[in-house]
Amino acid sequence: MTTTPEKKMQFFKWLYPGIGIKRWIILCLLGMTLVVVVGLFAVKALSKTSVMLASFATATLIFGIFLVYMAIKNMLRIFVRALMPPNRDDQLVDLVYQRRQSDSLSRGPRVVAVGGGTGLSALLSGIKLFTSNITAIVTVTDTGGSSGRLRDEMDMLPPGDIRNCLVALADAGPLIRDLFQYRFEVGEGLKGHSFGNLFITALSKVTGDFEKAVRESSKVLAIRGRVIPSTLEKVTLVGEFMDGTYLEGETNITDAQKPLRNIRLKPEDCSPTPEALDAIENADLIILGPGSLYTSVLPNLLIHDIYNAVLKSDAYKVYIANVMTQPGETDHFSTWDHLRVLIEHTDPRIVQACFVNVDPIPPEMIEKYREKTAQPVELDLDVIRSKGYEIIEGTLIKVDGQVRHDSERLAHLIFDHYFKVAKMARV
Repeated sequence: MTTTPEKKMQFFKWLYPGIGIKRWIILCLLGMTLVVVVGLFAVKALSKTSVMLASFATATLIFGIFLVYMAIKNMLRIFVRALMPPNRDDQLVDLVYQRRQSDSLSRGPRVVAVGGGTGLSALLSGIKLFTSNITAIVTVTDTGGSSGRLRDEMDMLPPGDIRNCLVALADAGPLIRDLFQYRFEVGEGLKGHSFGNLFITALSKVTGDFEKAVRESSKVLAIRGRVIPSTLEKVTLVGEFMDGTYLEGETNITDAQKPLRNIRLKPEDCSPTPEALDAIENADLIILGPGSLYTSVLPNLLIHDIYNAVLKSDAYKVYIANVMTQPGETDHFSTWDHLRVLIEHTDPRIVQACFVNVDPIPPEMIEKYREKTAQPVELDLDVIRSKGYEIIEGTLIKVDGQVRHDSERLAHLIFDHYFKVAKMARV
């Protein structure tokens, strides 16, 4: 507890040379003195004075008010400059608006988004427009690309999916976001690595803690919400195929180009991060997907404690259906096939509703994807309804060289539906 002498010292710090506030304090006191003195004079004797003296008193009163105004304005300017981040060109009105918007978002629903890959990061960039109470629970089974190399060479968790989610939730400027996503195109040992992956790797070695490295990276990017790995253990995906064979490793499983029977984690008894369980327990809304069914969404739910926490949660639970099939993973899958695999690996109660895109895909894009052995996911919605799940339809895609979810449209549909459900629950 602060002592009285310490409080006095804090007060006298305002009078230190160089702060630049003493002159405005003196000016404010002078102006207030003029206003008070002239005000008292006006009340008591102004009616008995000459017109000239009355005019002088009025002018003095206006001058005193002006001095108070100038003093307060300049003191506020000093405080604003001290509190503003350096090198910011924002106008004060913009900063006030941003703060008010931030306060509004902090009162939004508590959302837990479960998944990985580009699907989860696309979802998060839309969700952050509605709430800052976001927890992204991200899979750590990636064995390909930059993440896979760092996983093997540095004996750490793969940072790629986490990096994408951090950037998606970032409020930092575009330069910082672009820097984290920058991928080296040349350089022995550097080629193929993204700067963000290397940054998280270096932080994890400096701090000796991968989870702390993610938290510190979150501060650098000024993210809305939290990004949490589903487990801090080094886990591996094991896939069993329809022909009875097995393969380990995410990349090996998808490269096999064979239909899967099921998938599991090795070790199967891995522990979740406590923050993930806490977020699920307190969630208002839990979102599964979109993204790779076997390699992004399911790996998180194969952690038994996370799966059980989702089942026990009172949150509204939804699944975002993929728009296109994924070669080597969900070839020829319908919407029900995706949902069926999800509940076969978990429990029918894992979701309550399914969001699907009903916007037609341009023929030229269908042809482009067919060359990659991918196709639009068949919408067998009547089958899903017959199983007791609610269907929420919308025009949810954008086409920009590829077909993917429009993050803002998807987020709008999710929250519009969630608020309707929440309102009905209160009635």
